[in-house]
Amino acid sequence: MLYAYRLVTSGLELMPIESDLKEALWIDLLNPLQTQVEALAALGVTVPTLADMEEIEVSNRLYREGDTEVLTVVLPGLNKMKEPSFGPVAFLITPERLVTVRYHTPRPFETFAAHAGQSSAGCSGRRRVFLGLVEEIVARLADLLEGVGKALDAQSHIAFRDPPPRGDELASALRILGRQSEQVAKYRHALLTVERALSSFGLGLDERGDKAQREILKALVRDCQALAVHGDFLSARVSQLTDVNFGLINLEQSNTSRIFSVVAVLFMPPTLVASVYGMNFPNLPGIENPYGYHIATVLMLGSGLGTYLLCKWKKWL
Repeated sequence: MLYAYRLVTSGLELMPIESDLKEALWIDLLNPLQTQVEALAALGVTVPTLADMEEIEVSNRLYREGDTEVLTVVLPGLNKMKEPSFGPVAFLITPERLVTVRYHTPRPFETFAAHAGQSSAGCSGRRRVFLGLVEEIVARLADLLEGVGKALDAQSHIAFRDPPPRGDELASALRILGRQSEQVAKYRHALLTVERALSSFGLGLDERGDKAQREILKALVRDCQALAVHGDFLSARVSQLTDVNFGLINLEQSNTSRIFSVVAVLFMPPTLVASVYGMNFPNLPGIENPYGYHIATVLMLGSGLGTYLLCKWKKWL
């Protein structure tokens, strides 16, 4: 898919499919077709492949090709199956326009054009469109981290409620905490790639002499750093809640083991009585007593009851 936007008085406007791409200020490529890649090549833009964008080396993610700056970041979004995923997004800043290349759907790319004119960076040029789009991305990451915080608040309420959670609730909590930990790590990585891209973008701003852009850039970098710190805080909360849940599981297992141990103790005295009177000796005392069975039964019940009362008094039950 190819989405081309041109500058209008109110901001950015989606151009019809048959429009001339030379008029576009922002071209957004989603899973580009070969014909679309060739159309961009006619404008002097080399579209990177997914394999190029997934390279780990910084030199393959942040570089300059002629007059074009290429900045690649990793962002959360939805894949073709509408499932949450993380993938690379390339920003190609040419002398005439901004070109973005992506193979999944981060939400900011769907929402930015509608209010690009109201962003703090504006959209009067391709660099301002880039800054405005990054501002939308940072705001989206902040919302996602806030969502993780709310999920952790819910898990904290469950862990510290009275009565405490049991069995399946604790197992479910551990799975949820594991997912949240993974999400925080990915959002943290996304913020790192965005901050690195902004730093690379800012290297030439002094030469361009746009003070307003430099101030917006500094604010975005500060936002990324603040969100990274918040991500570290959320990771610490996940670890703390995980420890609490493991502690509750250990307590529950200990209580279960204690109950079985006490029950075993309760049956020990009756078992002793039964064992004594179950001996096959001909001269066993009381073996000829007509009330021997009743006496043995009373002894077994009494010894079991006495052991139970002792355990209750010691608060072992």
